[in-house]
Amino acid sequence: MGVFKKEKIYPGQHNLQTIIQEFTQYLQNDGWKVQQRTEGNIAIIQAQKGGILRDIFAADRALQFSFEQTPEGLKVTVGIGKWVQNLAVTAVEAIIYLPLLAVDIPEMLWTQHVESKLMKELDRIVSST
Repeated sequence: MGVFKKEKIYPGQHNLQTIIQEFTQYLQNDGWKVQQRTEGNIAIIQAQKGGILRDIFAADRALQFSFEQTPEGLKVTVGIGKWVQNLAVTAVEAIIYLPLLAVDIPEMLWTQHVESKLMKELDRIVSST
């Protein structure tokens, strides 16, 4: 098993709160269960989806998007993380800097497909803010 993780930097300064709100809304409209938290220049979104996801993912796993505004730009890291109950009261730093989970091949292939679709939407949102 390997760790599924992708990282992308969007150059420049971005309105993190607007990006998080718009991306969260997109995920919810697409049927994802979403929780998010922003603290200062970092944020995290965790997303789970029923159906096929339930068959592939363990119940405690979620797609995890972490965002950090750095001097180089907005750094976004996407991977599989542990679903954190009540993310709203959890310190974002504690989750963002935890290692992402190892995943098996079928899960990784499915996740790459989903991640590609979701990253295209994130690209659109960031470019419009």
